[in-house]
Amino acid sequence: MGEILSSELQLGPFPDLIVGNQSSDDAAVYDIGDGKAIISTTDFFMPIVDDAFDFGRIASCNAISDIYAMGGKPLMAIAILGWPANKIPAKVASKMLDGGRAVCAEAGIPLAGGHSIDSPEPIFGLAVTGVIHTDKIKRNDTATSGDKIFLTKKLGIGILTTAQKQKKISTQDMELAVKSMSTLNTVGQELSRLKGLSAMTDVTGFGLAGHLLEVCLGSHVSAEINFSKLPVFEEVEKYRQMGCIPGGTHRNHDSIKEHLGNLSEEQIQILCDPQTSGGLLVTVCASQEKDFLALCHSKGLDLEPFGVIKDWHEGPVISVTN
Repeated sequence: MGEILSSELQLGPFPDLIVGNQSSDDAAVYDIGDGKAIISTTDFFMPIVDDAFDFGRIASCNAISDIYAMGGKPLMAIAILGWPANKIPAKVASKMLDGGRAVCAEAGIPLAGGHSIDSPEPIFGLAVTGVIHTDKIKRNDTATSGDKIFLTKKLGIGILTTAQKQKKISTQDMELAVKSMSTLNTVGQELSRLKGLSAMTDVTGFGLAGHLLEVCLGSHVSAEINFSKLPVFEEVEKYRQMGCIPGGTHRNHDSIKEHLGNLSEEQIQILCDPQTSGGLLVTVCASQEKDFLALCHSKGLDLEPFGVIKDWHEGPVISVTN
C-alpha cells in the first residue's frame, strides 16, 4: 500500500487539510472554519456473506465506521455499486441496496445517491461524509505512553466468515458474526468528547496487529498485548481448529512480522485475522479510564483493557505476552 500511495508529484500545500493519507488514518478531515471540519471516506468490497440484504448492511456499517473512528457524526452517504448484470438478477442488487438504506437510516443519514458500473463480480460500499468540531477529532497517530488499549468488538470475524465459505459453520454462529458486522460503531461519536482518549481507529482488513502497528508507528510508541485478555468470540476456536483460516491472515503477518515479536501460530491467526466492520481500537490515558468505561457501559459495552502503550524502544514494536 505504501508503494501505491508514493508519488514524486509536488502538490499543494493544502493548509486546511487536517488529516490526509500520511498516517493511514480512517478518513480525510478538512477544516471548513468556525471550529468545524468535514470528514470524507469511502470503502467497498465483494460479498462475504450469501444474503444480499445482510451484505448491504455489513458493507455500509464498514464504511460509516470510518466517520465514527474519527469521532465524527455522519451526514450522508452515496453508494458505490459494481454489478454483473448478465449473471445476477437486478432484484438481488436492489435487496443489497435496501440493506445499505436500512443501515444509513439507523445512523440517521440518507443514502442520497451513488454510481453503478457493470463489473465481473458484485462490489458494494459507500462514500460517506461527516462533520466534527476540530477540537474533538480523534486520530490514529496520537497514542501516548501509559495508555490502556481497548477494542469495542470481539475478534475472529475472518475465521467465522471463512468457515461459512467452507460450509462448516452453524447457522447460529454465522448469525453471531453477521450481528457483529452489521452493528454500527456509534459509540465513537460519543467518545470524541473524552480528552483523555488519546487515539482511535477501527479494526478492519489488516487485523488487530496491523491497525495497532499503524497507531504505534504514527505515534512513535510501542505496545504490549496480553493475549489472554483479547476479546475473541468463544465460537472461533473450534473453527480455527478446523483450519478455517483466511488467506489474508498470513499476508497480514508477512507484511508486518518485522515489527512483531515471535508469535505462536494461534497468536498469528487471531492477531492478524482480517476483520470486516470490526470494532474501534482505542487508547485511553489512566486518568480517563473510569469515564471511558462508564460511557461504554452506558452504550451496552462492558470492556476491559488487553494491553498498554509504552515508550518507543528498539526491538519489536508490538510484543505479546500470555
